[in-house]
Amino acid sequence: MLKFVAPLCALALTATSAAAEWRGWNIHVPDYPVSLGMDKFGELLDERTEGRITARTYHSGILGDQPDAIEQVRLGGIDFAVFNLGPMGPIVEATNVVSLPFIFKDLDHMHRVMDGPIGEEISAAMEQEGLVALAWYDSGSRSFYNTKHPILEPQDLTGMKMRVMNNELFVGMVEALGGNATPMAFGEVYQSLKTGVVDGAENNWPSYESTNHYEVAGYYSATNHLIIPECLCINADLYNGLSAEDQEIVKQAARESATLQRQLWAERSAESQKKVEAAGVKFNEVTDKAAFQKAMEPVYARFLEEHPSLETLIDEIKATD
Repeated sequence: MLKFVAPLCALALTATSAAAEWRGWNIHVPDYPVSLGMDKFGELLDERTEGRITARTYHSGILGDQPDAIEQVRLGGIDFAVFNLGPMGPIVEATNVVSLPFIFKDLDHMHRVMDGPIGEEISAAMEQEGLVALAWYDSGSRSFYNTKHPILEPQDLTGMKMRVMNNELFVGMVEALGGNATPMAFGEVYQSLKTGVVDGAENNWPSYESTNHYEVAGYYSATNHLIIPECLCINADLYNGLSAEDQEIVKQAARESATLQRQLWAERSAESQKKVEAAGVKFNEVTDKAAFQKAMEPVYARFLEEHPSLETLIDEIKATD
């Protein structure tokens, strides 16, 4: 009987080594649309590889903040993650274009751009830095809200102190519209709006609602000036080490998870808008954005001084129907 022990042990070791549990990073709470999309990605992998590949996402940022997580995925300490492309700029130059104000006409335009050849071009640039982009998630569109009055045209921002993310591009955006940009940590915004340290801020519907900013800034003007996609990314060495069959399984699972995430995001955004309007928020849509876009010309000019190689990519995005 002893002669069977070694082969059986070898078989057990082979089965164990063939299975892999990937670790995923996510900044959001478990019931957020991004989180549910990532969980779906893991479920599909487990199902379609019959348990050879499982993927567990660690939500709520428990594996660290986003800059650290980006580096960890590049190095292989974390296997996959969903990252907003905004902070990706210092690592992958091409990703800076999606942070340009009004670069996308609307969410559907962003989807067409990122799901097509331009998204593949950006993905190829990311792979050179150790990241493979499997699918593009939504993070909504950002608009202005404030404590004073509706914003219908750029001059309505004149003199307003507006909180922005700590990025020179966004500072330049507000200043080009006549406002006073105030970079500030997101957690400080509610109290700053309440006490008048700032007059307004900008964000998407779920963020405006879930943080209760609508309680202290009752005017929401849909400028949709920033539409920054998020990326379901995987470590490049890990992905390139898979068989062609498994690579296709992983990509398809990622794309299906993105379809779910986008649907959930749209539903969540609609729910948030309905809630704040019921609470008395005064909402207006900016249907003609031409004046706002015209005001961005110096912002684009400065951007191209810093990133001259991206001019063609910008033109390609604008030309996408």
